[in-house]
Amino acid sequence: EKDFYKELGVTSSATKDEIKRAARKILAENHPDRNPGNTAAEERYKAASEAKEVLTDDAKRKEYDET
Repeated sequence: EKDFYKELGVTSSATKDEIKRAARKILAENHPDRNPGNTAAEERYKAASEAKEVLTDDAKRKEYDET
């Protein structure tokens, strides 16, 4: 199972702003345009993007936290 908090380097008590800030940094560093042909960066980008999507949506985050 994926640990979205670990993926973004934040704790489960992180605020939405902290999550967005952490995600923005990871997404910028691993953006495909900055890392052409780097599959590891691409995977990291996708994982961080998914984590951000779930953890910044109150309903999705609540559901994620309950599992």
